[in-house]
Order: sequence, then structure tokens, then C-alpha cells
Amino acid sequence: MNEIYEYINKEKLSSVLKSIEKANGLPNECYLEGEYNKIERKKIFEDNWVVIGTASSIPEIGDVKSFNLLGIPLIILRDKKKDIKVFHNVCSHRGYKLINKDCKINNVIRCPYHSWSYNLSGELVATPHIGGVNIHNHINFNKNENNLKEVKSFIWLDLILINISENAIPFNDYIKPLEKRWSEFISKEDYELIVHPKDYGNFSFEAKCNWKFAIENFCESYHLPFVHPGLNEYSKIDDHYHIEGLPNRFAGQGSYVYNPNFKNKEQFPTFPSWPKYKYKHAEYVALFPNVMLGIHKDHYYAFWLEPINHNKTLEHMEIYYVGEEAALSKKYKKIRKENYIQWKKIMTEDLDIIQGMQEGRNSPIYNGGNFSPVLDNPTHHFAKWVVNEIIK
Repeated sequence: MNEIYEYINKEKLSSVLKSIEKANGLPNECYLEGEYNKIERKKIFEDNWVVIGTASSIPEIGDVKSFNLLGIPLIILRDKKKDIKVFHNVCSHRGYKLINKDCKINNVIRCPYHSWSYNLSGELVATPHIGGVNIHNHINFNKNENNLKEVKSFIWLDLILINISENAIPFNDYIKPLEKRWSEFISKEDYELIVHPKDYGNFSFEAKCNWKFAIENFCESYHLPFVHPGLNEYSKIDDHYHIEGLPNRFAGQGSYVYNPNFKNKEQFPTFPSWPKYKYKHAEYVALFPNVMLGIHKDHYYAFWLEPINHNKTLEHMEIYYVGEEAALSKKYKKIRKENYIQWKKIMTEDLDIIQGMQEGRNSPIYNGGNFSPVLDNPTHHFAKWVVNEIIK
């Protein structure tokens, strides 16, 4: 029997996998403190491709970030070849955590404990006094076998994705179904045009809830008239369609009525390949497990989740535009600000909702809830993905 069934009743998990008319949602144990979280960290966050940041946030050689993935300490850096590298944040000597805060490093990462040092490629380059006082090498010690341990990583649309266990399928294969879907809107050449602005390009929230609630909420448009009244004035439930990506790696919703209304009727440049007959289409897709993506004719965003524990999540919004002029010039600064304010308002409106669901999961009589057979399909799609990942 799978170890997960020691902590969650098998019948509860099996109920999630039923047809949507009969299914329940994920059981309370999946959102509360307990042994389930250890299994989820392994099955969801170590065994899959997970977003941990953006390449544009470490633009220069020697830029270094410290990141904890549910307690796993990591280093993200840009090396001498200008490539992004991710390493386990631990000295190979005595296990000291090397980096505690974002910083700039010129040549080496030095361990404060015994001064063992690593270059930006993760190679162990100095082991002071390892062979005795003033003897910095030892015949029985091979530096090359004790470099920093690199984490498998990939950069896609500025996102840094990692697979800690190194047992996921290659990222190009993982993302292929979504890229194929989006090829109806943008070409591979268009991907190269996205630019992160230096102003009004990002914001973050602390959500006092489990990370899964943000994904569940993002996937559906059912809540629009009740949570987003301003948005619902021009983008109603029946203006949306469901997205359930197969194989089961993403889900979400699309809109037929995206039509930005900026002051002075200004408009951003659009993706060159975006078909004119789809100018009012936009898609909002959760790429499992932890990033929510929005693609429009004139901008793209990535809203990625940093799970801290079972009931605390940091949400990071990154907005991108088509070409440097749209992202960086004064000409478009006013509407960059308008777009920023709009998305921040919409995302803020969801906060109380997802935090309220966390509080509700403390109810011992709650059975995981139910789904609308018509409007909750993408959310059910995500719940099934979670169960299939943790029981496999």
C-alpha cells in the first residue's frame, strides 16, 4: 500500500478521481499540518519541474540568491558564462549553509566555517589546511568529487524551473503540450521578444493559506461575478472557456473578450504572430504545480508561488511586454503603470477568498467539497493531478 494511505483515508483520495459529478475535492489533510506535507514535498516539489524565480532578477555575473524550497536550501546564481545555475546551498565539508541572503560575489563562495571555497561554476577551489597547518591539499581527498551539488534547471520565458530529484521528463517534453497550444497565438520567435520592465513589473503578496488554493482559484472563472465585480462588468462567466491540458500538466481558462481600456486609448505593441481574428482572446493557465500564466496579445505574466509551509505562501507576480520599447521606454510608462495597478487589484481581490478557504479546512466535518459539473472542470483537473502525483 502506498505510504500516503497511512495518513489519508484511501477512500477520500479515490473520491477526487471520480467523475466530476460525483467527486469530492482534496481532503482537509492536504492543506493542514501533518505527515502529508512531507510526502507532498517529495512527490510534488522534488519530483516535478518547479518554479523558484526569474532569470531577470539576477541579471549580472556574480548575482546570487538564496532560496528555500519548503526547507531545502538552494543557491541561484549567474556564472561567469552568464548562465543561470542552481546548487544545493550546503558546504560539502561540514554541511554549513553557505548563502543566507541575496548578494554579489566576484569570484568565490566562501564557507564561513572553515573557508572552503567554491567558484561560480560550483567547483571546490580551496580547502585551507585540509592536510594540516598550511597544507591545503591531501593525497586522499579529491576536490572534484566534492563540488557543490548542482540542481537540474531550465529557463523558460524568464522562469527558473528546477527538478531536484532529476527524475522528471526533460523540460522541453514537459512544456511541449502548452507550447503547442500557445502556438495558435505566438511563435517561437515571439518568445524571444518578451522583456521585463524596470518599473511596474512585479509585486508580491503573502497569502496565509496553502499554495494549492491559489491554483484552484486561478483555474476557474466561476467566481468572477462575486469576487471581481469590476472585471465581471466586461468579462463575464460566459465569455470564458475551459482549458484542461492533456497530458494532465496544466489547466485554466480562456477569455474571448480581452480588450484593455487604457486612458487616452493608448495601446501596447502586440506579438507579431498573434492572429488578428484572436485579438480579444487571452488565456490563463496554471502550469502545475506552482505557476499561473497569463498570455495576451500585448503582454504576458507569470504569477508564481513560493510555498513556505502548509498555511503560508508567497505569491510573486512578474509582468512582461513585447519588445524593449514597450517594456523600458518612457513612451509606455503610463500604461505600464495602469496595467500594473489593474492586475494588482485583481490579484488582491482573491486574497481573502483563498485565505478563507484555509480557515474553512479546519472544519472536521468538511469532506473536500463538491464541484460544479459545468464550471469547475479545470479545478477538478488540478485536484486529480495532485492525487495522481502523490499516489504514484
